[in-house]
Amino acid sequence: MADESVSMDKTKLVKAVPLARRKMSLKWKIGAASGGTVLVMGVIVLSIVYFLTESALRKQVDFRSSAIATNLSDAAAPYISRRSVLELDALVAKYGRLEGVAYAFVQDGKGEIIASSSQPFPAELGNTLNDARQDRTATSRSLTLRGRPVHETRAPVLEGRLGAVRVGLWDDTIQQDVRRTLLPIILVTAICLGVAAILSVFIAGTVVKPIIELSAAADAMSRGQLDVPIAVRSDDEIGELARSIERMRASLKAAISRLSRIQ
Repeated sequence: MADESVSMDKTKLVKAVPLARRKMSLKWKIGAASGGTVLVMGVIVLSIVYFLTESALRKQVDFRSSAIATNLSDAAAPYISRRSVLELDALVAKYGRLEGVAYAFVQDGKGEIIASSSQPFPAELGNTLNDARQDRTATSRSLTLRGRPVHETRAPVLEGRLGAVRVGLWDDTIQQDVRRTLLPIILVTAICLGVAAILSVFIAGTVVKPIIELSAAADAMSRGQLDVPIAVRSDDEIGELARSIERMRASLKAAISRLSRIQ
């Protein structure tokens, strides 16, 4: 008796759950799972795009810094050899006004600064200078100027015999370029995610609808309504379930008919 009471309580509890609530629950579960998968994939794609974009822009900054330093080195060589300080100052100032350039200056063979685009010369750079004759090839390094990161390239003049030039580019411009590049991608991705979420809910509703119909048919069968055949609209797993329930309905109806004739 206790087991029967518990079974009846469970049956009442299941019937107490509204059918629409169960339908919406399953529908939104499928929609949330699909939408969550799309969201995760979108975040992964954006992360990969961000990494590749930042890497490409950093290479571009390094290439641009090297190109500017090399061009300045070639252009400054005759002025250094002639000791044309005014012309050298004008040349360095022109390079210092290029977009994204933080500073540009020239050192002679002894490492002394003979021309600079920054006046007065930044004190922060004074402690970072090395002898211009140390390297005969172009080198790069990262440093900080006025609290902002700088990517500096050093290019020797005539293999270091006449000195070297140093050109610094603001490194934080990379982040600005990344943001400008990624903004359209983020907007397009957000729109795609919204469309995918709507489609997920729509597809979930389409998938759940036949299940709800079969649930209603099974509920009607449990109340003794065995005269309405169950329509089979597909050949997939839901169609197989519908055919099984239809066979069960027919078998129950036939069994009840036989019992009625015996009585």
